[in-house]
Amino acid sequence: MHSGSLLSRAAGALAVLSSAGTAHAQINVTLNPAQPAAGRGDNVLMTVTLTNTSDTVQHLLRWRTLQHDLEAPLFEVQRDGQPVRYLGRRIKRAAPGPVDYLQLAPGAALTHTVELSRFYEMRVAGNYTIRYRSPALPAPGTTAGAVVGELASNPVTIRVEGSSTPLPQDAAAAGPGFANCTGAQQTQLVTAMAAGRAMAADSQAYLTSGASYGARYAMWFGAQDAARGAKVTANVTAIKDAFENKPVNIDCDCDEPYFAYVYPARPYTVWVCKAFWTAAPTGTDSRGGTLMHELSHFDVVAGTDDHVYGQTGAAELARSAPQRAIDNADSHEYFGENTPAQASLSQAAGE
Repeated sequence: MHSGSLLSRAAGALAVLSSAGTAHAQINVTLNPAQPAAGRGDNVLMTVTLTNTSDTVQHLLRWRTLQHDLEAPLFEVQRDGQPVRYLGRRIKRAAPGPVDYLQLAPGAALTHTVELSRFYEMRVAGNYTIRYRSPALPAPGTTAGAVVGELASNPVTIRVEGSSTPLPQDAAAAGPGFANCTGAQQTQLVTAMAAGRAMAADSQAYLTSGASYGARYAMWFGAQDAARGAKVTANVTAIKDAFENKPVNIDCDCDEPYFAYVYPARPYTVWVCKAFWTAAPTGTDSRGGTLMHELSHFDVVAGTDDHVYGQTGAAELARSAPQRAIDNADSHEYFGENTPAQASLSQAAGE
């Protein structure tokens, strides 16, 4: 395919959402590939431009803008029609506040170039179709005018000449233990692992007890549904197995402000960051809960996503979009932490 036609196909889709306290988001997203084809070993570079086409200031979450490199799976990538794995970070953040948004004036644009081959499995030869897509978000409680609608571009296609074999699904980390952690940190991490393991075990016991799922399930995963309940049970069982039987490795070499991150395709290493060390071992947004959150991200565990952050967003997701809640890492964490404590219906009845 010629580069001219590729660029002509890169016109961005308009993301528009009308909601109380939020902006009528008018952000045009375009993609421009650095070249229409990449040779074996070449970097695949894509330039993303977000333009405010409205006559009002738009407030964008920073991690939707690529301002600090790619920190979430903001692209849909397919090779010859098949989805390509995201290999980058999945980060546990606190619920976003005003400082997490940047202002985009009317007519202004943000342009960033990302090396997609760092973050997606693009070493295999084929025709790659790429689309920027940041799904719609719940409206924040504190930031008026925030852009919460879907941001999306039209797809572009490039040819990548690479090898013929993909990375193995179960390419594990070096082994169990700690990396770049002081003795004191290792002691705290042993406690955090025990807390997370207990949360996962308690969560599985709750879901497999035969009792009604009750208020605890409903709080984080929505109305009871057999198929969704089975998915949550399978996820929690896999998380428990990861805590108990897999070679979890924790790396303390992170100076970022968030809690932790992982690479989903590289089990079972978890990087813990600044917010982790200020958290309590148990309770809301705890160290144990953070480890449960991060283990859920691994492709070979539960393959969860980060649809929303924070208890308020997770509770709203359970109410309004339970199918996404059962795929949300924070929802699994808060279910495991169980604060404030929620009992099953049978427990509430004293059975």
